[in-house]
Amino acid sequence: MSRQHLVAVAAVGAASVSAAVGIRYLLKRQAAIARRRIGKPLGEQSIDADRVWRRALEGDPVQLLVLGDSVAAGLGAERRKETLGGRLAKGMARRLRRPVRLRTAAVVGAESPDLADQLAGLPDGYAPHVAVIVVGGNDVTHRLPIVVSTQHLRDSIVQLRRRGAEVVVGTCPDLGALRPVPQPLRRLISSVSRRLAEAQAETARSAGATPIDLRRAVGPMFFDDPDAMFSLDRFHPSPLGYRRTAEVLLPAVCVAAETALSSRRQPVPR
Repeated sequence: MSRQHLVAVAAVGAASVSAAVGIRYLLKRQAAIARRRIGKPLGEQSIDADRVWRRALEGDPVQLLVLGDSVAAGLGAERRKETLGGRLAKGMARRLRRPVRLRTAAVVGAESPDLADQLAGLPDGYAPHVAVIVVGGNDVTHRLPIVVSTQHLRDSIVQLRRRGAEVVVGTCPDLGALRPVPQPLRRLISSVSRRLAEAQAETARSAGATPIDLRRAVGPMFFDDPDAMFSLDRFHPSPLGYRRTAEVLLPAVCVAAETALSSRRQPVPR
């Protein structure tokens, strides 16, 4: 290789490194802007919606467990019946004609690795009929590797299946709908959230769970009408956003409940 060629290669390499550093600086700066714009106007505590829903219906309550992040916890809802868990419990009770006992283990700000602690915090012997997992948004914003996210998701599904539960996974929403996040960071997190959602769906299926693609099912609604679909922080769903999200999850959740009720597997000893 000639000296001139070596100099040219070195120059290209230096330019690439400089560009990469510049991009990282730009994205870090935009992330800070997004955090300032969003803030925490909703606080960090979601509404407690755990209870037996439609208690007057006949039969033993169907046990519904909700795990995951702030979306699963219902941050942004104004009343407990507007949370994701509350809407799912009401919808299940109406369709199955049985009361539904909701238990929410989801935590605001949780990432996929936090699912293990949520499961560990459940009472000994607790065996839900159906478990719903919605997680991934914080994995994207905190740059957690997809392989790490999906491994923790798989482990959680396996544990839930051992408890005798049927599992429904709402995959990562499209974070490109977050208007407070400036470009090009918004395009980047949109791409990452899409890849994570695809990996979550594959992981869920291989582990025996049912994935629901929230990006395709409700993502366009958040893009088309963000004022109505997002809460006042423009990051978490509004009551309408939770309603639309619950509507796309509910059919799979009811099928899972019927499967669990008709052929209840005994929990595997831990």
